[in-house]
Amino acid sequence: MTDEASRRLPELAVDTIAALATAAGPSAIALVRMSGPGALEILRALNHGEDAPPARVTTVCSLMDGHGGGLLDRALVTVFPEPESYTGEDMVEISCHGGWLVPRLVLDACLALGARLAEPGEFTRRAVLHGKMDLVQAEAVLDLIEGRSKAQHDAALFQMERGLSRRISQLRAQLVTLEAYLAHHIDFPEGDAAPVPVEGVSAAALELRDALEELLATAPEGELLREGALTVLAGPPNSGKSSLYNTLLGEERAIVTAVPGTTRDALESVISVGGFPFRLVDTAGLRDSEDRVEEMGIEVARRYLGAADLVLFCVECGAEIGSAEREFLAELGDVPCVLLRTKADLVSASGAPDGPDSGASGGPDGGARADQPDGSPVAGELRHPVVPETVDLSVVDGTGLARLQAILPEMVYGGLLRTGVSVPALTRARQSEAVRNARDHVVAFVEALAVGTPVEVASALLRPAETALEELLGLISTDEILDRVFREFCIGK
Repeated sequence: MTDEASRRLPELAVDTIAALATAAGPSAIALVRMSGPGALEILRALNHGEDAPPARVTTVCSLMDGHGGGLLDRALVTVFPEPESYTGEDMVEISCHGGWLVPRLVLDACLALGARLAEPGEFTRRAVLHGKMDLVQAEAVLDLIEGRSKAQHDAALFQMERGLSRRISQLRAQLVTLEAYLAHHIDFPEGDAAPVPVEGVSAAALELRDALEELLATAPEGELLREGALTVLAGPPNSGKSSLYNTLLGEERAIVTAVPGTTRDALESVISVGGFPFRLVDTAGLRDSEDRVEEMGIEVARRYLGAADLVLFCVECGAEIGSAEREFLAELGDVPCVLLRTKADLVSASGAPDGPDSGASGGPDGGARADQPDGSPVAGELRHPVVPETVDLSVVDGTGLARLQAILPEMVYGGLLRTGVSVPALTRARQSEAVRNARDHVVAFVEALAVGTPVEVASALLRPAETALEELLGLISTDEILDRVFREFCIGK
């Protein structure tokens, strides 16, 4: 961190903070953390006035309430002296017995001896302010904690190891080099040729623009990787949506009956498919209804569909796809959709439905149905640009489930599947906003040079681009930016 950047950071805190870093409630152990200049002195008061244990050596200590009271607990204590600690300050971690009472008593004793209850994310915030990590790494810490899929876990670890930070630093270095070229133009004696001509400066700016746009292109999938792709189960009533929801979730969450219109509200859960996160939503069946409660459920379903990243549209195997279904699919626009022909187990092995309907069934692998010999689609089949896949499905005998789980990641996370998640990718709106801001200013600089704007005037457009990348990393920051990053953190992290 440069001296200039350090001067532009918010002032470092000088008090001592404490918090419970594990969830309250019955547990084998609980962790109480302290950080700040008074952490070791508070520990000494808790531990009979004895000096702190050796650095980074876990030691059994008898903790008293600090004011002449009785024993609170016999706990394992680890001391991390500054600057070699998570926060860069003196830190103490107390592993006491879990439960509702003991951790609270230990924390209250720390607070009574002069510590302050930490704010959400304040330990990590102090780590950023002391230069132990940058803001992008800090965001990755939260992603790691909240991750519910292997892909998100791997991406967060890559980001914590400065994978994205290194790429942003490289882009910033390109920008600084570009500004150095401009300095030569501004400072060179009039009439002499600068080391890098204007054409060379423009080419370097175009290369930087392209690199910023390449990073910005990772944002859609990167943000979905952190939040989970909103995947909405839709279709007519009693088309097997809730049964599929329960099957993919692995538990009975949705009520399943033979009565159409059972689902009245949306149920949402996060699942992992192929290691990638999906926010799976079961919605009310789509139909015209005079039941006000069911009608409200259908309105909720349509709101979810309006925000969906992927739609799984369920229609019973063998049933004709009518005009209402076609109209609904047409309204999806660019949202990708998988057409699921459900209840495939009710179709006979000969390919004809058990009932009077004449719709065709899928092949043995549960994939898309083949065309007729003359190339025309089979009865009841659908051709639509937003429906690249049709899968015959049964939650009873498992037909099509493996196929469905194989294609879902490809439809949403195709780019990350090809590159792997251990690549620099923007995973938050703050990150995308900063890179887009930098890109826009570089584009404005290129356009200014193209119309003959003097170099010394055009150069002013690059400084905001550099500032955007510095704020992204946290090289310069304000309390407002830090509050925005850390407000989602839990207390104790």
